[in-house]
Amino acid sequence: MPPSSSHSVAPPQRQRWLSVLAKAPSERLETLWQTLGVAPSYTLLRRPEIGLVMVQGRISGSGAPFAAGEMTVTRAAIRLDSGEVGIGYVGGRHPRQAELIATIDALGQRPEWQDAIEQQIVTPLEQEADARRTMRAAKAAATKVDFFTVAREGGA
Repeated sequence: MPPSSSHSVAPPQRQRWLSVLAKAPSERLETLWQTLGVAPSYTLLRRPEIGLVMVQGRISGSGAPFAAGEMTVTRAAIRLDSGEVGIGYVGGRHPRQAELIATIDALGQRPEWQDAIEQQIVTPLEQEADARRTMRAAKAAATKVDFFTVAREGGA
């Protein structure tokens, strides 16, 4: 039987977890999962399957949506023997990662695992993603050209 909603992970937190897990490098997620040291028993509700989703973009100015193209995704769903259901979606062809995300999602609905998952899996993955984002921004800033300055120097 699933825990009552008062003990479940709040929807915004669950959304954040699923987002972080889906964007994580599969090898790193697997490593962090192993350090958690749990192997819950579960049933596959939807075995990992690969498919396509339509990706939408937004036109600048008006913000009107348009179909940008298709993207390969892998999804899975599991049910822990204790009743919690977890889902996992990940971009690309990663069946093991989708199943692992679903398992972490289901386990994260159990109050006794929420802090451990947050501290040992989600937070480190968020910090690593932030570091990658900062490094990318620094590289981009280093190549920025100020055309106003170039024009003034060329005219002098």
